Amino acid sequence: MTTLKLPDALVSVDWLKQHLDADDLVIFDASWHMPATGRDGLEEWQQAHIPGARFFDFDNRICAPNSELPHMLPDETIFTREIRALGLNQDSVVVVYDSMGMFSSPRAWWMLRAMGCDDVALLDGGLVAWYEAGYPIESVSTIPEYEAGDFVADMNPELVADAATVVDALDDDSICVLDARPAPRFSGEAEEPRPGLRRGHMPGALNLPFADMFEHGLLKSKKELREIMTPLIADSQRTICTCGSGVTACVIAFAAHYSGYQNLVIYDGSWCEWGLPGELPVVTG
Repeated sequence: MTTLKLPDALVSVDWLKQHLDADDLVIFDASWHMPATGRDGLEEWQQAHIPGARFFDFDNRICAPNSELPHMLPDETIFTREIRALGLNQDSVVVVYDSMGMFSSPRAWWMLRAMGCDDVALLDGGLVAWYEAGYPIESVSTIPEYEAGDFVADMNPELVADAATVVDALDDDSICVLDARPAPRFSGEAEEPRPGLRRGHMPGALNLPFADMFEHGLLKSKKELREIMTPLIADSQRTICTCGSGVTACVIAFAAHYSGYQNLVIYDGSWCEWGLPGELPVVTG
């Protein structure tokens, strides 16, 4: 039976340090880096992670196999198998972080919620804030085997959008499409980091660069996030979040969730799918 209670969808490093030894706490390191950086999240996790943190590999393991698109959400069977191997139970309380502060961890937060795990929070400032607080770090030479968990995935399709859903949404005033990419990529002024993709954005989409959600490496306050989002989306709207490959879309979705918005969806294929040469509409400017 769960005894640990999350104070909010976002927790501080001080809160995590205080509850580090809680029996029902599971900590996931969901660090991921753009391919061009040459950084490897798993290798970095082995070298340094928050004590007890388990590596949540959504790019190679907890993802749809044989997909031409990167790190697509897997089906319930694969998710259940992989997450049980990481020791997740039905009554686990989860905190997710990444090594960048808050870049890829919201992707794991969204995946867990999409598969029925609601008792999950993000660590404000991630591993960077943990380091700055002077809290302990551990390393491992090999990946441990964890006691198998009993979590059973139960996917909520309302949290996931495909290309056809987005096409319909672009002509629906009750739905807002938010693009988390930097402004130069949204406008088409900058090349996409992945080769072969068209420049620009979906007609009618609005730009909300994910980096605008932060100040000094920490997520802005709920009030500040509301002030940013209110001109873009209404509480009554369904909001579809998109980005380059479905990672930073989860950043703006989490920020919206944290500040009180509810009907939030991730377009999993994002620009890796939409930007491919084809008939899906693209505009610039």
